This record gives sequence, C-alpha cells and structure tokens, in this order.
Amino acid sequence: MISLCALLIGFALDLLFGDPPRCPHIVVGMGKMISLVEQGLRGIFPPTARGELHGGTIMAVLLPLFWGGLAWALLFCCELVHPLARLPLESFVCWQCLSLRSLREAALKVSAALKRDDLPEARLALSRIVGRDTSMLDETGVVRAAVESVAENTGDGVIAPLLFLLVGGAPFGVFYKAINTMDSMVGYRNSRYLHFGRAAAILDDMVNFIPSRMAGLLAVPVASLFKLNGRNAWRVFCRDRFNHSSPNSGQTEAAFAGALRIQLGGDAVYFGETVSGPTLGDDDRLPEADDIELANRLLHGVSFVCLLLGLVIKGVIVCR
Repeated sequence: MISLCALLIGFALDLLFGDPPRCPHIVVGMGKMISLVEQGLRGIFPPTARGELHGGTIMAVLLPLFWGGLAWALLFCCELVHPLARLPLESFVCWQCLSLRSLREAALKVSAALKRDDLPEARLALSRIVGRDTSMLDETGVVRAAVESVAENTGDGVIAPLLFLLVGGAPFGVFYKAINTMDSMVGYRNSRYLHFGRAAAILDDMVNFIPSRMAGLLAVPVASLFKLNGRNAWRVFCRDRFNHSSPNSGQTEAAFAGALRIQLGGDAVYFGETVSGPTLGDDDRLPEADDIELANRLLHGVSFVCLLLGLVIKGVIVCR
C-alpha cells in the first residue's frame, strides 16, 4: 500500500513540477555511469564485433540490476527505521521515473514556435526531443516529428515506467529506467554501437513490448473520449502498427496517426544519413501545429486511464 501511495504522490509531483533543472535526477547519474562503464568495458574487451558484443551484453545485464538493487536496498534501510520512512524516498524515486510534464512542455515549445512563425526556433526545440537531424525540416516535417516523439514517449516515457512501478514499486521503476536510458545512449545502429549497443536495444524492446501495446490500445478509447477519431485510430493501429523499424514505437504512433487523421513515419535523417522508412496512417491532410497539442491530450488521457486501471487492479489484488 505504501508503494501505491508513493506512486500517486510521484505522479502528482511529476504533473506539478516535471523535471526541475536544479534538482538532482537519477537519469543523470545513470547516464554518467553508463559512459564510465562503456569506457571501461571497451578498454577490457578487444575492438572486434565479438568483443564489443560481449562488453555491451555485460553492461546491459549488470547496470539495471545494480540500479534496481540500489533502490531496493535504500528503501529496505528506510523501512528498518519505520515502515512510513520509505514513503518520502519512494515518492521521490517514482517522480523521477516519470516524464509526463517534461515531455508535454518540450513538445508544446515546438508548437508555440510554429504559431509564432518561427521555424528555426521550432527546429531547435524539436532537436531537444528527437534524435534525427531537424535543420532541414519544413513546418509539416517538424509537426510530424513532434507528434511521433509524443506518441513514442507515451509508451516508453510514461506507460512503461507506470506499469513497472505498479508491479514492483520504485525498484522495478528504476530497473526499467536504467534499461531505457541505456538504449537512448547506446542503442543505435551505427558504426560505434552496432555491436556494443545491441544487447541494450534488445532488452529495451523486450521490456517495452507490453507497455507499448497497452499504450496503443488505450489511445483508441481515449481518442473517442476527446472527440478525436477513435474508430480510425483502431483501424490504423491494426493495419500499420508494425510499419516501423522498432517493434514497439509503431504501436503508439499508428494509434496517434489514426486518431489525428494524419500520416507519420517516412524518411528521416540521422547522423547525416537519410533513413527510409514506411509510413503510418493516411495522408488525409497535412499535419498542423495544433496536432502537437492534440497529441499531448492523448498522452495525458492514456496516462490517466492507465494509472486508474492499474490502481483498480492492484487494489483488488491487495484486498484479496
């Protein structure tokens, strides 16, 4: 029950404050450790495909276990003092595992710049939330990329950590966050990380398998609730959810594309190279700046519905 209270407090803190810039953040610590461990493992293993694969696999296994175990140990020590002593710490950790407000604010900076007809500023704001090259995107491309980012992060930035927190409290949430942070740093298919980051990328795909599909499915009724096109969201979700290089990102992107009646996906530029990709949704109309705000509504709706369902299910299990 303490873990559920901590999750509710953490969720509320995230909605109210997001990620304050001066507040120490667990992801920053994870990022620094990942960089140090990568450097150390590259020095130990030979710079061959096999050596990099072995080093990356060791990191992918040990780091999430370390961070999840550290969270469990700290909470256990607090509980030895008093059962309620773990509540403040666990609430803080739950807060740091979620990124609902920060994602919303980052996306809205893009739409605000577009509404001021400031395309360069919109590109700059977009570059902070996507990994692709944004310097040559037109307004339609900027909107499309921003909606894709909101849709994808609905799954791995909010729903996935929510589910892990619901199942196992803060230790599970931290365990997931370590995996997701590793993937964001080393899970690239380029010359540097093709082998070293493979295990992290596979592990991230595994832990996001269920959350991404749940997020996509929940987006369908939420779209209808917000007077978007829920029927089309379901149609496009069923048809296009595997039209993506990632087995998970397409789940939410397809549902969002259908709800908004726009087309997502297609070609994108990464590290100076154009990467061709399939599309999701129908090209019924050109994406507009308002679509970013509509995508944020879906993000919030899906998050609240997931939290509510999780609390009800968890409450029933606990009461038994």
